[in-house]
Amino acid sequence: MTRLPAEWEPHERTVMCWPTRTDLWGPLLDRAEHAHADVANAIAAFEPVTMLAPAHLAERAARHCASGVDVDEFPIDDSWFRDTGPIYVVDDDGRRVATDWEFNGWGDKFDPYDNDAAAARRFATLAGHPVHSIDMVLEGGAITSDGDGTIVTTTQCLMHPNRNPSMTKSQIERTLSDELGADRVIWLPYGLSLDGDTDGHVDNVAAFAGRGRLVLQGCNDADEADRARMDINRRSAAGASDADGNRIATLVVPVLPFVEVGGRRVAVPYLNYYVGNGFVAVPTSGHDADDDMVALIAEQYPHRTALAIDVGAVLAFGGGGIHCITQQLPAVTPGRPN
Repeated sequence: MTRLPAEWEPHERTVMCWPTRTDLWGPLLDRAEHAHADVANAIAAFEPVTMLAPAHLAERAARHCASGVDVDEFPIDDSWFRDTGPIYVVDDDGRRVATDWEFNGWGDKFDPYDNDAAAARRFATLAGHPVHSIDMVLEGGAITSDGDGTIVTTTQCLMHPNRNPSMTKSQIERTLSDELGADRVIWLPYGLSLDGDTDGHVDNVAAFAGRGRLVLQGCNDADEADRARMDINRRSAAGASDADGNRIATLVVPVLPFVEVGGRRVAVPYLNYYVGNGFVAVPTSGHDADDDMVALIAEQYPHRTALAIDVGAVLAFGGGGIHCITQQLPAVTPGRPN
């Protein structure tokens, strides 16, 4: 049996990728580079960070990143390693295994994606980790785990016809069970209304803060479509039980900022945060509620330092947030194989 560790479990390091897709970032590419470096440099104060960059941009990435960030040459199409990198599981013998899922450019939205589709297996092979390939489209941002057999996802994403149109919900659940040890899958109906790039990834709207504790993104503006969508998610999660049959407690982060950036209106969810060794990194955007919402999230992680990083707007313009550009490499138990 295999188990998908929770994000708050010890990391060996964080892996990120340098932004490269000029047709996506356009005139904001320079801001995107600074945002990725800001996140990497903040995390590097707590755990090792590897930044992957194509050969022609490796030197540029190294100039932006602090000395604690290792920059490695690596072929990529862009920087969303949460979705393109390996999802690591741990088996009964304590062996860390990289699962390599199919990647289709979030439903064939962004071309080319050949390098990104090969990134999970390529990275794990270069690192000397065993790799297991799975014939199902899945991005890491589409799931959140409590590390003990419970996974939360959204129906909007995993049941979207551009992902796995031949699979039923039961077949998807069975695959998540077989490959990630998911004994219980909780389906929230919605992602964010403006999240057309990922078709509703769960990492914009929900995250486990501990076993039996689920944090949800809310929306306090009655004029926004997300007000109803996030409330439906809240009601769907209310009373849900985990893999052990215990009721899951929920907490709502009530404010969802909307900002104008690069001529586009985007949502900047606080829930697209990343938990690592001793920290929780939360995207902010200069909203009046930033301090209060970061403090609320920090309360869910009492033994970690809350890092409010003002990169939310530019990352949302690109289609994600701090969680989307990071991927944890779980630590292995001392004496256990990789």
